[in-house]
Amino acid sequence: MKSIIFTLGRAFSRTATILLTVLIALGLPASRAAAQPDSDPCRPVQYAGSTFVACTVDLRKYEVRLFWRGPDGEVLGSFDRLRATPEASRLAVAMNAGMYHEDRSPVGLYVENGKQLKAANTRNGPGNFHLKPNGIFYVNGRQAGVLETGTYLKRKIMPDFATQSGPMLVINGKIHPQFSEQSTSRKIRNGVGVKGQDTVVFAISEDPVTFSTLARLFRDELGCPNALFLDGSVSSLYAPALERMDTLMPMGPIVGALRRRP
Repeated sequence: MKSIIFTLGRAFSRTATILLTVLIALGLPASRAAAQPDSDPCRPVQYAGSTFVACTVDLRKYEVRLFWRGPDGEVLGSFDRLRATPEASRLAVAMNAGMYHEDRSPVGLYVENGKQLKAANTRNGPGNFHLKPNGIFYVNGRQAGVLETGTYLKRKIMPDFATQSGPMLVINGKIHPQFSEQSTSRKIRNGVGVKGQDTVVFAISEDPVTFSTLARLFRDELGCPNALFLDGSVSSLYAPALERMDTLMPMGPIVGALRRRP
């Protein structure tokens, strides 16, 4: 069996993704090029001159959940530690899941297994989190959503899992009003969107991109009418089918998709 090559940083995984994109462009099926089954959720995507990895997760086939602390009560903080948890054998993809403080505690709302561990943050302040509207990604069984924070709170949703981040990328089909196509702020960025109630889409850029480009990727290429920015610079992906495990720096909350048990 082919061993998985786990990257120390992003350079090697980016090269592998670009190679896979080239093979697909030459007509080689993605499943053959990556030696992965058709059901694997992640694939390379070219959009607006940049390369991304997009992972489309069908909640009828996968459970999406959040991870923060391990069984020992310590912050997991890495994909390597996540792989040591009992759920690891079913893990198909994972990604950093929102902004966090220096102690790696969530900046905003955080719900895990139906228990609210951090309250929603509606304060004003500096930084991307407070570039309002910000929003909340949540999961209830086989349904998921992305909502602007105020709308989420008004609906009094009681989710199984939820994480707050900001800014929103796409709100009901419209790009965040403060994004500019002329922006010069480019970073590696990742986010999450939803298509209907049973399909979640995660995406991470391989090149530094603007908020506007990431938002348009979700809306125009990935078909998500609502999408939320998760973070930039620290953005990390675990995708074993792509032979990828980013190890950039310690993380706070992590979101993962696990194959459902038969």
